[in-house]
Amino acid sequence: MEGMTPPPPMSLLAELTHRCPLQCPYCSNPLALEPKARELSTEDWQRVLDEAAVLGVLQVHFSGGEPMARKDLPDLVRQASRAGLYTNLITSGVLLDRDSLGRLADAGLDHVQLSFQDVDPQQAEIIGGMKGAQSRKIAAARLIAEDGMPLTLNFVIHRLNAERVPAMFDLAEELGARRVEIAHTQYYGWGLKNRSALLPTRQQLEDTERAVAAARTRFGNRMAIDFVTPDYYADEPKPCMGGWGQRFLNVTPSGRVLPCHAAETIPGVTFPTVHDASLGDIWEKSELFGLFRGTDWMPEPCRGCDRREIDWGGCRCQALALTGHAEAADPVCQRSTDRKLVDAAITEAATATETFVYRRYGD
Repeated sequence: MEGMTPPPPMSLLAELTHRCPLQCPYCSNPLALEPKARELSTEDWQRVLDEAAVLGVLQVHFSGGEPMARKDLPDLVRQASRAGLYTNLITSGVLLDRDSLGRLADAGLDHVQLSFQDVDPQQAEIIGGMKGAQSRKIAAARLIAEDGMPLTLNFVIHRLNAERVPAMFDLAEELGARRVEIAHTQYYGWGLKNRSALLPTRQQLEDTERAVAAARTRFGNRMAIDFVTPDYYADEPKPCMGGWGQRFLNVTPSGRVLPCHAAETIPGVTFPTVHDASLGDIWEKSELFGLFRGTDWMPEPCRGCDRREIDWGGCRCQALALTGHAEAADPVCQRSTDRKLVDAAITEAATATETFVYRRYGD
């Protein structure tokens, strides 16, 4: 792929804001949250959406923080829809009501992905830090189902809620979800900061695997089920975001353009912005997107591995978080000489107390 124009990305994650009423300790946002004053304007976002469509992007995921904290969200959905992009709203649901859903539907919103912290309201409040959030989420889900818009429920799984995965499927069925995502916490951002308190045991992972298998048998084609496992218990790394700079663009609230959510943790690189270049030029020509694209950058054992064009070397940000070097082999891989770092993290979590550092916007 080196020296060649890459194929267009499939997806754009539009992180409209880092503002959010919740303060989940596994949030994938960076530890340094963007202030409202630095957020892109409506006009900037509209231009970005048009450039994404020209580039060949197929779908845009409006995310945050909480994207509904942006009053111009219907305008952005409308712009994306006019540009021919499939529009998905990733939301906590706590700011959604009948009127706001109606405005989004009228603007052309195609799909809603609604996040739940738990099925138990008290435990959900412990994680999200907002009283009454669970009832608001359930009310939002019912409004979405009533409207007929496709609904995905997303449950982030960790040590404190893994045992309730079967009940999560029951709730999803009750609320009319067409898709459910059972996603174990990924250890970046706030999730990495709280890893020892969140990482499940191997037994908990195996129990969730059985619960997912049972649900797939139970629901068949009536409900699509996505299952994301924690990397730390894998023997092979995943192809992070489908491979660095191959399928995915992330635009931050202030306009930095990234190959993945956590790329800003990588030191010594320049992050292009939508103020300085078009999405197309950033995707095709920027140093950042070419940094780990393809296979030429790979060290051993990745370079000689027959999986190098399957997992693309795994996750660069995970390698950085664990080894201090973004160019290292992903330590999740059983062939990595740094695999011991992952095993040590599992051992540390087994004896850790459940004390969280909560995500707090404005601190």
